[in-house]
Amino acid sequence: MRKRKKSFFERLTGAVNTNSVDDGVEMEVESDGETKNIRIHPEKETSTEDSDDWLEKEEGQLTVDVYQNPDEVVIRTMVAGVRPDTLDIQISRDMVTIRGTRQSSSEDKNDDYLYRELYWGTFSRTILLPTEVDVEEADAVEEHGLLTLRLPKIDKERKTKLRVKSSK
Repeated sequence: MRKRKKSFFERLTGAVNTNSVDDGVEMEVESDGETKNIRIHPEKETSTEDSDDWLEKEEGQLTVDVYQNPDEVVIRTMVAGVRPDTLDIQISRDMVTIRGTRQSSSEDKNDDYLYRELYWGTFSRTILLPTEVDVEEADAVEEHGLLTLRLPKIDKERKTKLRVKSSK
């Protein structure tokens, strides 16, 4: 039996393709002093090898760098091959979600690849932030495929004096 090569994301994340594992697990179960051997069969999923467009059905996860300084939280990620106007970035005070699609050219679907490690298709990433940020002052810049989000922290200690205006 030929061993299937792991996909890029299986190698990156350590995920296991359940289709390549034995179709069942044998266990011993003891009931009323009697030992029985049973075989548990996991539900079969559609094999990724059955379909040429399996990458388009799954959603990839962006790799990110997240760091903070006293004034802001900074998120950096590679979005090479994606037009900046097609990125969907949603920001709340404590969370950021980045979504997009990296389109593959249709001419290379039938080529005989030696390596195929680039991810093509829909991707997303949700990041929980370590502190609340000012959504209105957030800034996103894409340069040479590197997306940088700068999210100013909310200063909870900041105080301001409010002047009362006369109604006259």
